[in-house]
Amino acid sequence: MRTATYFFIFLNLSLAVFEEPAVYPLPFLVTSLVEVLCLLVFFGRLTHFAKVTHRNIFWKDTKNICIMAAILLSLTDLAIYGVLRIYNVKSVRWSRIVRPIFLINFAESRQIRRAFRSIRNTMPEITYVFLLFMFSLLMFSLMALKLFGERNLQTAEGLPYFRNYLEILFDLYVLVTTANSPDIMMPAFDFSSWYVLFFIAFVIINTYIFMSLFLAVVYNNYKKHLKVIFGGMNH
Repeated sequence: MRTATYFFIFLNLSLAVFEEPAVYPLPFLVTSLVEVLCLLVFFGRLTHFAKVTHRNIFWKDTKNICIMAAILLSLTDLAIYGVLRIYNVKSVRWSRIVRPIFLINFAESRQIRRAFRSIRNTMPEITYVFLLFMFSLLMFSLMALKLFGERNLQTAEGLPYFRNYLEILFDLYVLVTTANSPDIMMPAFDFSSWYVLFFIAFVIINTYIFMSLFLAVVYNNYKKHLKVIFGGMNH
């Protein structure tokens, strides 16, 4: 039963690869039949739980409620999407976001649920580091706007360089990953080689310091909550 449950969960999650817009598109009828089959299996597994569990215990378990709600939402979305498709009305399969619920809430997924609980408990404690990082990103974006916005610089493609605050924010966010380095600084570097100091300071503070701090906080808090969960199990 565990192997079958995991197989159909994997099959259900894999539908995102074949549904429009898809990497390997399949006809809607094929993907919808596969999804209905998966939902029927999930409903059968839930019915099995109900048969072997006391009624009060079954309905008090939020995991069962989540699975039932996910099945109903998926079927409703599938029906609406199918009807709109018949009338050539484009829509979005919004129920895809509920599919991971099946992976987390079935009884067989106890280890995944513990890991998810640890992540959930870790999130509030890393909020302060994340907000500090975002503040740094916002301040550097503002400095970049003041430094380069009035220079009438252009990128290699002939586009305005660092004149829109939101575009600057996004470009510097990408620079944290160094994915657009050194291309992002070349127009400023060509204007004056001293501007390289701005980008060096940005990378040192945000990429090396903040990302390392962020990783350390996430790791330490996740490990702490994981120890609490497994320590409670041992007791």
